[in-house]
Order: sequence, then C-alpha cells, then structure tokens
Amino acid sequence: MSGVVAAPPLPRIGIHTSTAGHLVESLDRASKLGANCLQIFSFSPRMWGNSPRIAPADAARFRERRAEFGLMPLVIHANYLINLATPNPILRVRSVQAFRGEIIRALDLDAEYLVLHPGSRVGGPLEPALRAVADGLRQAARGLDLQRLRILLENTAGQGSVLGARFEELAAMMAMASDRSPGFPLGVCLDTAHLLAAGFEIRTAEGLDETLQAVERTVGLSSVHVVHVNDSKAPLGAHVDRHEHIGKGHIKTEAFARILTHPLLAGRAFVLETPIDKPGDDRRNVQALWMLAARDGLQVPPRAERGFTMFRGPRRNPASARAKARRGKTAHTRAAVRAQR
Repeated sequence: MSGVVAAPPLPRIGIHTSTAGHLVESLDRASKLGANCLQIFSFSPRMWGNSPRIAPADAARFRERRAEFGLMPLVIHANYLINLATPNPILRVRSVQAFRGEIIRALDLDAEYLVLHPGSRVGGPLEPALRAVADGLRQAARGLDLQRLRILLENTAGQGSVLGARFEELAAMMAMASDRSPGFPLGVCLDTAHLLAAGFEIRTAEGLDETLQAVERTVGLSSVHVVHVNDSKAPLGAHVDRHEHIGKGHIKTEAFARILTHPLLAGRAFVLETPIDKPGDDRRNVQALWMLAARDGLQVPPRAERGFTMFRGPRRNPASARAKARRGKTAHTRAAVRAQR
C-alpha cells in the first residue's frame, strides 16, 4: 500500500444563475463563478406568459454545453406565481398549466430537479389545500414521461397561509400524490433560511441533528436531494423569508460548515440563492461554501474566474434618465442665459 489518502468526491456546490441573453450563458456564468452545479429559471419567475417551449436547437446546445462543463445536477426553480394550493378555480387552472410548462421545459433541458413552492391556502382549510397540491402535481404531469426528472417541494418560512413550513405537510402532499400515482417522482428541497425562520434551530450541532431527525421521521432524508444554502436576515421563528450572504445573517459561518459536511446530507446539491448587492458577491458566496465544505484540504474545488460577477447594478429607468437629462440641459441653458445678461 502506498499510504496515499484518496480525496473524497467533490461536493456539489452551485448558485442560482442568470439566464439573461441566452439560456446557455447561465452555464458559462456558473462555471466562471467556480460552481459545479447550478439552478436557473426556465422562464420569467414573475410572469404568467404562455409557457413557451424551448427551441430544440437551443435545448440541444444547452445539454451539450452542460456536459462539457460537468455541471451536475441542473436544478430549475418554478415560477413564483404558481399556487397549486389556491381555492380560486381560475388561479388554479393557470397554475396547473404554468407548472406543466415548467415540467416540459425541464424535460427539454434534461434537468435532474424541478423545485416548487407548495403554495398558499389563502386562509382556507389545510386538508383540502394539501390535497389540491397533490392533485395539481399529477394533473400538470399527466401524459408526460418524466424520465429522470424529479419534482422537489421546497420547505417554506411559514408566512401567512403558505404551506410547507412543517415537514408533516410536505410528507402529506407527497403521500397523497403517490397514493393516486404510485412511483410519482417527488422529493424535497430544504432551504436553510426557511428552516430558521420556521423555527428550526439549525445553528447548533444539537439543533441541526434534531432537525434532520425530524426530516427522517416525516419525508425521509432519502427524499432530500437539494439544499438551498442561504443565510437569513430574519431571526429564528420570524416566519419571514429574507435571504442574506453566507455568514452575514442569523445562521452564521460555523453552522454552515456543519450543514455542508454533515454525513446525513452527503451527496446532496448545495445551491446558493443569496443576494448580489455589489460586484463579486456571487463569487464570494460560492467561494465561502467551498472553503467550508472542503476544509480538510484533500479536495480541490473548481477555479473561479477572477473578477467575474453577475452583478449589473441597479436598473435605470430610461424615461427617468431622459427626463433628468432634459432637466439638466434646461438648467444649463438658463445658467448660460443669466451669464449673458
């Protein structure tokens, strides 16, 4: 025996990546940020639209480019407007149709996971809302071959009537969908900021262990495939969803080190959804996860491109900019006239 210690496999560290310009550009951005997996939106997350298909040539180019980069897995986050729990029949129809579009686009891109917020019961009773989500998932996927795609229900912070802050609710929705469609490919995405805001004390070693044991008793740890790694601007039990940079919020760095290296979470994809307030925030957050996840020094993370960032600064309103320019020009003219008097 040589005595050389083999390096353990690299964890999967990723970030939600912009698709601005073209879907394929999200892959280049993820790679330049030092990620080896990624999450994207396949369509505008805050518009209903007509759930367009992805052109076959564009989808093929995306799949080929992703394989070249070795970005695995691909996580797609569904539209925020989708609410399969709603008692409103019109909104429900739109939600089912929109989620079907999400599934189709995820299949086009050969994504491994499609993440969905369960939705809000809007003050209605709990049991019918849970059933509505389960039925809506099945209806949206009817007649489609989901191949290796798995739909993941995300835990929530528990604000208002939103479902999913309790693991028992996630387990109930999964069981209801599977009862009527055995083998329906469902799983769970855990969000660290949502966990803390929902009242789970994940900041201590004991609290994290208790939380993961609660996951095992309800949905089962084998159902957890993706972890959204976000610090929280909101304190424990605040029931408010506010993401913060790693180590800058209420969860803190040491807690993330335990989460990223916990043996019960080995093999999961850890994906950032942290804000980008200034240039380099995205790259620094990815680097922070790598430093915490590979602290034994045996693993060599992907190299990020120095200086690269998705930050594009605050959006400017063209009309406001033109009005400001006109005001400046007018003031300059008046000053010139006064100077000539």
